[in-house]
Amino acid sequence: MCEGFLRPEPPPWHTCALYHASMSRLTDAAIVLRRWDYSETSQTVSALSREHGLVRGLAKGAIRPGGTFSGGFEPLTRGHLGWILKAGRELAILTEWMLEEVYWSTRQDATANRAAIYAVDLTSRLLTDQDPHPAVFDALDQVLRDLPESPATHLLTFQWRLLEAIGWRPVVEHDAVTGAALPENADVLGFRSTAGGVVTIPGDGDWRVRRETITLIEALSAGEPNMDGSACARASGLLAVYVRDLIGEHTEAMRHAFPEIA
Repeated sequence: MCEGFLRPEPPPWHTCALYHASMSRLTDAAIVLRRWDYSETSQTVSALSREHGLVRGLAKGAIRPGGTFSGGFEPLTRGHLGWILKAGRELAILTEWMLEEVYWSTRQDATANRAAIYAVDLTSRLLTDQDPHPAVFDALDQVLRDLPESPATHLLTFQWRLLEAIGWRPVVEHDAVTGAALPENADVLGFRSTAGGVVTIPGDGDWRVRRETITLIEALSAGEPNMDGSACARASGLLAVYVRDLIGEHTEAMRHAFPEIA
């Protein structure tokens, strides 16, 4: 060997182990929520994976013709996602995408499309990265399949399941402030977001809600809903108001899905 060109010593085994421990290669079923162009050939993608939660990653070469990501990344699609997650990195590196399903029905009906966009936007806002909720993944997959049949009904169910999964479910079985049972003969109750649910007597700043709307949500919570169309629309709007108050923002997706909410 020539003098001055010494072969470098290999790194200690524990250094290699630490390196590999800080990097995870993962694959999972996933639904694409959002997508942004990062450069002329690459994109950043937000997707919900079933077993690993939200994944936000960089897809290098995703826009390049003949790239490795089949079908490209389009919101409201489902497929099989692969990525590399490195400790301390905000974005994962997306390595593969096999498109399996396009939720076509959400693109063929305007009402269903607005509801679908709200559902994926809500998912992106309420879940945190790498916090798996398989039940939310299944609920999102289901609502994107069923929305055109009855948008209000299916969106109500999805919102409830999402809030329940993350621990933000509002109290509807009793008065959220006093704990007392709700009167059966009351035509109108109050809904107070700051208290986390229904109150018997509406106060200043509370939403006035029909008793039948709360009864429907109670039945939904118990798994025995009577899905009356008009009541579902009111109940779904009420949950959207609750979400708006929780996150402190009236989002664009919410305005389109619930134009009646001021």
